Amino acid sequence: MQSSNQRFAQRIASVRPSAIREILKVTQRPEVISFAGGLPAPEHFPTATLGALASEVLASIGSTALQYSLTEGVPELRAWVAERMQGVWGIPTTPDDVLITGGSQQGLDLVAKAYLDPGDLVALEAPSYLGAIQAFDTYQARYLTIETDGDGLIPEALERSLSQLSVQPKLLYLIPNFQNPSGTTLSAERREAIVRICEQFEIPIFEDDPYGELRFAGTPQRPLASFSSRSPIFYAGTGSKVMAPGLRVAWLLLRDPAIRAQVVPLKQASDLHTGTLAQYLFHRFVADESRFSEHLHTISSLYGTRQHAMVSGLRATFGSDIEFTIPEGGMFLWATLRGIDNTAALFPYAQERNVVFVPGEFFYANAKQHNGMRLSFSNTDETKITEGLTRLQAAVNAYHQAS
Repeated sequence: MQSSNQRFAQRIASVRPSAIREILKVTQRPEVISFAGGLPAPEHFPTATLGALASEVLASIGSTALQYSLTEGVPELRAWVAERMQGVWGIPTTPDDVLITGGSQQGLDLVAKAYLDPGDLVALEAPSYLGAIQAFDTYQARYLTIETDGDGLIPEALERSLSQLSVQPKLLYLIPNFQNPSGTTLSAERREAIVRICEQFEIPIFEDDPYGELRFAGTPQRPLASFSSRSPIFYAGTGSKVMAPGLRVAWLLLRDPAIRAQVVPLKQASDLHTGTLAQYLFHRFVADESRFSEHLHTISSLYGTRQHAMVSGLRATFGSDIEFTIPEGGMFLWATLRGIDNTAALFPYAQERNVVFVPGEFFYANAKQHNGMRLSFSNTDETKITEGLTRLQAAVNAYHQAS
């Protein structure tokens, strides 16, 4: 008789668990200070406003909001997304181009499902978003990792890598704004260069932009999807970081009708449609432009204050023994410590001292260890940031003493 584990599909063996989700279990203890999860600040969830809006929605269109809806998403929300993409970000978009998804993670899954066969290559940044690697692992992808620096993915490295291949990647995946995990932003001059390289090699781009609205310094950059290209550019945005992740409202731009015709049935097979009530609730909030703008300003300013506290604290605590990125938005920065080759080995010492981070190795598709670490500042106030860095220093000292 076969054991139960032998009945699973072969692709299950390729799926690595999320280290971040496992670490978050530790952070449920109140004594733990977490720099690990990329969690929005819950004190600025618009709880009261959403409560009032929920009553309005149920009173005015309750039967519609609680009924099955279109796979593509409710028309009002798709129209708002198209207007914002066109008006704010300069991406040519119509409501027909918009697919509302259950979080941006579903958008990744749908595109991967549509494009990837076992063994296909995906090009991505090194380091890259763990959730994307998980999504691609599900379809048994292989990875072409592209070198990055403080200005993001290096176009020359991308072109050099692609020119050496006999079979090209099915996708290039990247986060151009306040990248997860590094916090870097792809420079303006590199954006069109990357679009043109992918156009030359006929590689679709998946532009993941969960943090673009959360800028607290510098100048907004033009999305890759705003450039005209013969190769498809998918653009994913989300309400998780700008309002509340529990709503699971996000959007995927599919501007080629032939691609939409393939992806929409995949969503139908997955969940029929994104939650109707959540879509109407999200739309009611963002449809008031002044309210939404004020909300964005509030949370972006808060993250800017917390980023400053972490940057100042790292300098004061570690001095010349640490190097780190200084993001202009988003939720994360990336740090490396002198004398530590593998931050996964440092993690137990930090956990013993009730402070946690995400070791760098989990963000590299092909690496087994790394000296970097991702530190999130969005969900920790300034006092806890200072205390957490003191604990981290104690962990580093203990690590060196044991080595």
